[in-house]
Amino acid sequence: MKGPHPDPMRQNFKQLGHKSILTDQQIANPRSILDTFPNPRKDRDYTIEFVFPEFTSLCPVTAQPDFATITVRYVPDRLCVEMKSLKLYYFSYRNKGIFYEAVTNQILDDLVAVLKPRQMTVMGQFAVRGGTAGTVTAQYSAPKRRRS
Repeated sequence: MKGPHPDPMRQNFKQLGHKSILTDQQIANPRSILDTFPNPRKDRDYTIEFVFPEFTSLCPVTAQPDFATITVRYVPDRLCVEMKSLKLYYFSYRNKGIFYEAVTNQILDDLVAVLKPRQMTVMGQFAVRGGTAGTVTAQYSAPKRRRS
């Protein structure tokens, strides 16, 4: 035997097994970083939650770093997001000047566009700056479909 057989599922992912260095094109279009795979139980409602405690972006006014924990909670429909691609997606914001409200809603918009989930909530819990901590929560619910 010459070694392990290649995993056909892994071949579908652009980010797995590669360095975590983003191209200028990926930074300009972060949505392109997100990889998906088929929901293994699309007949069932279940919740997936990812917590990323190392999110950073820049204040668009002062250019000081903003630190946050981003929590994504969703009920998938046909697709799920691959975790490493989500981490790299978050990295694309490291040098972007963007307000808390804008980045939280942008993350929701991008994930909804790619995954088309049944439900999704994105919460950004931003670290204390100037004596105040900020939390922004954005939500999405897919329109109800008629079952035949």
